Amino acid sequence: MYRWLKVLPLTLALAALSIFATSCGAGNAQVRFVHAIQDAGPMDIDVNGNVEFVDVAFLGALPNQPGYTNVPSGSDTIEGLETGTTTPVFTDSVGWAEGTHYTVVATGFSQTGTSGSNVVVLSIPDNIPTPPFNTVEFRVIHASPTGAGTVDIYILLNPATGPTGTPQITGLAYEQASGYIEVPFNPNNIENFLGYTVYVTTSGSTTPIFSESINPSTAGAVRTLILTDTQNGSSMRPAFLELPDNDD
Repeated sequence: MYRWLKVLPLTLALAALSIFATSCGAGNAQVRFVHAIQDAGPMDIDVNGNVEFVDVAFLGALPNQPGYTNVPSGSDTIEGLETGTTTPVFTDSVGWAEGTHYTVVATGFSQTGTSGSNVVVLSIPDNIPTPPFNTVEFRVIHASPTGAGTVDIYILLNPATGPTGTPQITGLAYEQASGYIEVPFNPNNIENFLGYTVYVTTSGSTTPIFSESINPSTAGAVRTLILTDTQNGSSMRPAFLELPDNDD
């Protein structure tokens, strides 16, 4: 009897630990959704049968940025439906960790003839940094299925005259995201409307596919730059889809 009483507290402790672990697994992840499927119209986005994002147009991002929506953590089913209907554009399985923020990008093609949908859902953790003093940070997501298979990225202070030196990001392949890249804040940014020119080249080349001026207005800014296709086209869109990752 005495031995049974000694064992009982341990049994209760293990049961309590099990309940605690189960409850932790029932928490939320935080998600923002980007529509980059070049041949798809506006979509409603369901997670486990619940509508989380409504009427997301091509190159649209919801919720309003910077911002995230709570969704269940764990193994989930994400589905894109033609807006206002139950007609599926894509269905995929994802795994989201509790308390983690994600940028979810749907890209590829919704219509590929008899082979069915070829949509790719990228679920990228957002480990958003706090930039050191007087710097900003960028990362790039390659979500352009008809663009160069791998690209190099140059992020140069303005005035810039072309890609020179060593690219900050090399060999970024379709469906991949770079890490965050820290660059000095342009001290003349506000007064002279300067900032950065970001050049995208095919890996190993210094010939730009395109370049774009990016102009965070304050030091401490963090930005995600997404490479996408042109709508209903056959090439990389010559501009980034820019998402602010913080309020700076």
